[in-house]
This record gives sequence, C-alpha cells and structure tokens, in this order.
Amino acid sequence: MSELSGQSNATQLIEPFNDTTELSSADVRAFLLQNPEFFAEHPDLLEKIKLPHEQKGSVSLVEIQSDQLRKKVRQLNFKLNQLVSIAKQNEKIYRVYTDLNVQLLRCESVAEVQFTLEDVLQERLQLSSAVIKSFKGPHAIPELQQRLFTEKRFKNTNFFFGRLSQHERQLLFGESPAESVALMLLGDNRELGILGISSSDASHFTPDMDTLLLQQLQQVLNIILPEMMGY
Repeated sequence: MSELSGQSNATQLIEPFNDTTELSSADVRAFLLQNPEFFAEHPDLLEKIKLPHEQKGSVSLVEIQSDQLRKKVRQLNFKLNQLVSIAKQNEKIYRVYTDLNVQLLRCESVAEVQFTLEDVLQERLQLSSAVIKSFKGPHAIPELQQRLFTEKRFKNTNFFFGRLSQHERQLLFGESPAESVALMLLGDNRELGILGISSSDASHFTPDMDTLLLQQLQQVLNIILPEMMGY
C-alpha cells in the first residue's frame, strides 16, 4: 500500500510538467510580462520569431521595435515643432500687446485710442475690428440693451470670449465680420463701456482663453479713458 501511495504522489508531482501540458496565449503573455528581460537573455529568438506585417509580409520583433521607435521619434518631433510654433506665436502676441499699451498711454482722446486699437490689432494680428462702445454720451448703447447685454455676457467676470447672436454682433460691430469675439468691460466699476475685438475666424476666440494680456490692456484703458470721457 505504501508503494502504491508513493507512486501516486510522484505522478501528481510530475503531471503538471509533462509534454502534453498546453500553454495558452494568456500564459505566455503573463510569463513575458513577469519576465521582461527574457528576450535580452535570449537575443537569438528576436530574429527567429516572425510576425505578420501588412506591407512587409513576415518581419522579426527587432524590425517591429525599430519601426515603433521611428514612429515615436516622428511623433515627438511633430509635437516639439508644434510647441515651438505656439511659443513663437505667443511671443509675437505678447510683443504686440506690450507695444499697444505703450502707444495707448500717449493718446490724448477717445478717437485716438480707437484709432490706435484698430491700427495695431487689425494690422499686426489680422483681427477684423476693435471698437469701444461707451455707456454714456450721444453714441452710447441704449441703457436697456446695456443691462441685458451685460447680464447675459458678463455674469461673474469682466471678460467674454466666444460667439455672439446676430443682434449682438450688429449692436457692437455693425457690418464688420465677427464670427468670434473678445469683449471686456471698461471702468473700475464697469461704468465706461465695452471694448470689443472681433475675428472672422469662428475658432479664434474661445471661452477657455487666458485673460492675462487683455487684463493688462484693460488696466491701461481704465487709467486713460475716464478723463477722456469726462468722468
């Protein structure tokens, strides 16, 4: 009985490792994941293992890895070029607004401020128009429209970026193209009016835009405009 019992135990130990045991693809995958150095220890296998390829037929793992690395390098170069292009564009915009603020400080009338805004923003940034719409005076926006517009577009902020209704575009920009706009309220108490900047590109001004440069422009206008407007 003891001999039979011993043979049974031996059979149980050997059985999991016999030649008839079949490994699933999941088993192989799990093994390779747990042993990432396997092919480094057996480099000869890299050339022997062939995988189907749509254009090249069968190729080795080395060739596939090389192709993947080349693709990654191309993708990284493309992203790097994009970042460099964005950085250059941002530098250009920063310089334009810096020059604009200096020029505005030299203006002596609202008309001169209006002309300077148009000249710089239209000529150097290829924007469609830049207008100042006052809240008082002969050319002011009617009071009811002022209130409705500010309540709709300036709820908790002094800035708005995006698209306007046809009526709103007509109110601020007349016949000038205004597929997307940047708007800011003027005056420390939002009492002077609105500066509107428009673009013929519907994607130029978007709600997620940064306000840093426009905040600086707003600060300059809030300094020079009150006296010009008689406040």
